[in-house]
Amino acid sequence: MKTILLTVSGVIPPDLDTRIAAGQRPRADYLELARALPATLIDYATMRANGGLAGRLIERVAGPNAALAWACFRQRGHFQVIFTDGEQVGIPLALLLKGLGRGPQKTRHAMIVHILSVGKKMLFFDRLGIASHVDRFLVYATRQKEFIEQRWDVPPARVLWTPFQVDDQFFRPDFPADELPAGVPASDSPMICSVGLEFRDYPTLMAAVEGMNVRAVLAAASPWSKRDDTTQGQTIPANVLVRRFSQFELRQVYAHSRFVVMPLYPVEFQAGVTAILEAMAMGKAVICTRTPGQTDVVVEGETGLYVPPQDPAALRQAIQFLLDHPEEAAQMGAKGRKVIETQMNLDQYVFGLKQMVDNL
Repeated sequence: MKTILLTVSGVIPPDLDTRIAAGQRPRADYLELARALPATLIDYATMRANGGLAGRLIERVAGPNAALAWACFRQRGHFQVIFTDGEQVGIPLALLLKGLGRGPQKTRHAMIVHILSVGKKMLFFDRLGIASHVDRFLVYATRQKEFIEQRWDVPPARVLWTPFQVDDQFFRPDFPADELPAGVPASDSPMICSVGLEFRDYPTLMAAVEGMNVRAVLAAASPWSKRDDTTQGQTIPANVLVRRFSQFELRQVYAHSRFVVMPLYPVEFQAGVTAILEAMAMGKAVICTRTPGQTDVVVEGETGLYVPPQDPAALRQAIQFLLDHPEEAAQMGAKGRKVIETQMNLDQYVFGLKQMVDNL
């Protein structure tokens, strides 16, 4: 059995298991993965407790993810595999492994990739050749797989596309929709929702729904994204509500929505994938902006509809179509739930990553 170190780019809440057991939030992918591999978890708190003076200096100068990479590097002699949860940790770790060595265990490095096709990240691979010290790239978007293989001549066997995941036990269509979350007033108009921050084109969505007989709830928040809320500074139409929700409340929002809209700016990675999968797990059709990076989940006419980017008229037409054809929307939602149950749930995600690590 391999010895594995798994990073968490954040602080693991001390009450996480309690909240999951109480049904207040979904299962955490890193907890499930750590149990299945099995792996030792290292988060910011563990890093700060064991990083030493160098770790504190690195965090002060380069930030917590670089310090987390340093803490992993220091422990490489105890682990056969270091599994980084994103390029924010994986790039500095690859630099350290390339510059200072893999250590006595000849430690292997598997890295989850969100997006590498941007200038600053590309520089590390272009000029320093650190692709040699990422033994497996795990990508969520086929666009990123193609980019990595072509730009750095990485063999396809080292760049693995894996579907993203959702906890289909927490997000499920039989969740009772008897109460609206606090702060969401009752209305006679049908309700739709949109969720998240990362590259969300909320101005286009608000322009599309203005004046329609629909109530749009925008959950413009994310525990992961540092992007600005694109509703800020905009005139909010009377039929649009913008606010934050807990994950428990968000499930209620999904349950009350006819379908879900994912308005995106053009991107080359799977922005919005978490909310798309949550919506599908809840049995909801999804209207999504067609962008280069977000084409691997929604199937046109089967689980949802695609619209061109930054086109309020096309988005309005798609919204009106699903409002006017509730049976088709329901059929799309049911097919989306089937996709989640058979391909894109947390348990299958963990199983696939475990197989990858076992073969590394």
